Formats: sequence, structure tokens, C-alpha cells
Amino acid sequence: MLSLDDNRWSNLTGSYRMKSDPRPLLAKLESGRDTATTWHELWGELHHQGDVGEASYAAVPHIVAIHRKRGVVDWNTYAIVACIESARTERKNPNVPEWLERDYFLSIQELAAIGIAEISRTDEPEAVRAILSVVAISKGLRTHGRFLLKYAEDELLDMESRL
Repeated sequence: MLSLDDNRWSNLTGSYRMKSDPRPLLAKLESGRDTATTWHELWGELHHQGDVGEASYAAVPHIVAIHRKRGVVDWNTYAIVACIESARTERKNPNVPEWLERDYFLSIQELAAIGIAEISRTDEPEAVRAILSVVAISKGLRTHGRFLLKYAEDELLDMESRL
């Protein structure tokens, strides 16, 4: 995991292809202060209309670590990780930097394991879908993961009825 003291953060790009340093938002998320606003800002910094950057990838292990420490089922964690990982291979998004690959991919596997344990603690459809999305992606079922995240039950039923 890229240390929060590492100078590389200041040269990473985010979702807008501009330099983006999510460390202050990660610290705010970890503190538990104003999490709704913090998540809103993190979403904008790390994922925008399918665009992600190196800062997005570097933030994932930290988001997973924060989630693990908080011990609260939060759909944002699963959804943002699934969105970032789904976007990684789309469009003109950059590859995960070589120095980050191991920690990035291990954090997705860790989040899937946490999700398997947490899924029984929530009845919120959005949280269940986001958790299942990460589990599917971690097992190589990227398309299934995207569908779980992107489409609600009624939308899938509508698609199915048209077949």
C-alpha cells in the first residue's frame, strides 16, 4: 500500500485526468467525520463517467483498510472499488502502476472476503448488489459484477421481459 507520506501521491492523476491527491479525503473518511460528504467528494475524485486514474488505484487499498477498521457495512466501499476495477480495462484508462499492482489486486480480494462475511448483516439491496459485484469481479466475472452494480432488480426484469 502506498504510504500516505509518499511523495508520489502529488503526481498521480484522478478521474478527470488531472493531478488528484485523495489523501485528505481518505483521512476524513477514516476519522468518520461527515462521511456522506466525504464519499460524494471521493466518488468525484476517483471515478467520473468511467474515467479513473492512478490516484484511483492507489486509493483502493486505503479504502479497503478503512472499511475493515470501521466494521460498518457501507455500500460506497464496495461500489467505488467495483466501479474503479470495472473501469480499469475500459476506455483509455491507465494501467495500474507496476509498483502498486500487488497491493491493489490483493485489496480487491480482501474486500471480497470481507463482503462474504458482511453480506448477512445487511438487507439493503444496494449494499447486497455492491458486495456481490465485488465478489463476482474478484472471481473473474467482470460482466456479472458490472450488471450487479449498474442495474437494479426492476431494470433487469425489464430487460429480461424484452428477450
